[in-house]
Amino acid sequence: MEAEHVSNPPPPPPPPPSPSSSPYGSSAPRRRGRPPRRRGRGRRGGVPYGRWHGRPAWGRDAEAGDRWPWRSTVLVTVVVMVGTGAAARAQEGERAGLGAAAYALLALACALLLWRHRHPVAVVWGTAVTVLVYLGAGYAYGPVLFTVVVACFAAVVTGHRRAAWTALGLLWAGHLVIAHWLYRLLPPSGDGPAPLGQEVVVAAWGVAVVAFAELARIRHEQWNRDRAERAQAARRRADEERLRIARELHDVLAHSISVINVQAGVGLALLDDDPEQARSALTTIKSASKEALDEVRQVLDRLRAPGDAPRAPAPGLDRLAELAAQARAAGLSVEVEGEVPRLSPGADLAAFRIVQEALTNVVRHSGSRHARVRVDYDADRSSLRLRVDDDGPATGADAGGSGNGLAGMRERAAALGGTIEAGPRPDGGYRVLAVLPTRAREESR
Repeated sequence: MEAEHVSNPPPPPPPPPSPSSSPYGSSAPRRRGRPPRRRGRGRRGGVPYGRWHGRPAWGRDAEAGDRWPWRSTVLVTVVVMVGTGAAARAQEGERAGLGAAAYALLALACALLLWRHRHPVAVVWGTAVTVLVYLGAGYAYGPVLFTVVVACFAAVVTGHRRAAWTALGLLWAGHLVIAHWLYRLLPPSGDGPAPLGQEVVVAAWGVAVVAFAELARIRHEQWNRDRAERAQAARRRADEERLRIARELHDVLAHSISVINVQAGVGLALLDDDPEQARSALTTIKSASKEALDEVRQVLDRLRAPGDAPRAPAPGLDRLAELAAQARAAGLSVEVEGEVPRLSPGADLAAFRIVQEALTNVVRHSGSRHARVRVDYDADRSSLRLRVDDDGPATGADAGGSGNGLAGMRERAAALGGTIEAGPRPDGGYRVLAVLPTRAREESR
């Protein structure tokens, strides 16, 4: 029996979509210049996304570079305008009254925030300079400083920390110069120097803004890392599930199709000379195809309802006698030795598939019509040993295999922490030896 070393060529890349096609079908109109909007919940980067998926509130607009933060900007504008008007009334007589120029500066500082995710450096500098001009004109202190906070926040979260720190330093230094040296030249008239305690408060305010922005940046980066890890884990689970399904379908179909292939050849050869033997071959083909359909249907049922229990139990080593009978129907005499052990469902399925694939390879690749299956334990009963021998020799003919049989057996054994050895025997023939731990790896986690 020859080991399978044929590898499947990679599938060709999918053709590019035609200009008239739509990702939602031919009936969905396509907007020019803009991708169709996704509504509701879905998946982005392999992980679910939605309005309440644990996303930091400050990161929602920052992630979508094609969106404008209208709602937050309007909210900041309302707070600044209303709060500054109330602050001006409270500081009447101490600061200059609000006029058209003051409201224009307030509107400019708020409007700049619309670009804070697209151009964070320019926005943080623009708001700092605008607020500095506003304070230099002698207008009332108040929520106008909140525009710098929002701009600094956006700059730090998007990674422009130096620009945010420098802009805040410029604002503090400018306010210091205005409040202690230029107050005689700037409105309001008769204004005196600001107390030094006020500068300490302003400096503490700037440090608090930077610290809070840094905390938000760390939280945002952590959220991005968590999202990337979730996406990677989802992709890994999907790849493992695809591999498991492909391996299961290969093992289910390979054995039955091999039996069908052999019996079809027998039936064709004896159709004219021995109709009864040909009828027996056709009966075997019918039985093998029915069993293959049943097992494929069972695998597909798990795909359709992955959270439900399977409708039929998975095959195990208790079906060795049935497996030997199927091989005998294909013309292969199978001798089973040893006592069938009790294993976990996963280990039992893997052991059954390994023996099934080994017998399938004997049918396909070996000139021997006799195989021996031996099941036993190691001395300390910590490992189960499955040995499948045939007397050879290899036929050297193309049996139509996919080349994935031995690879699938090794993957099943490795998933349980076991090993597979396959190769020619010193006295002729071929041997497959599987060593599986009696306690599966996934059960010990």
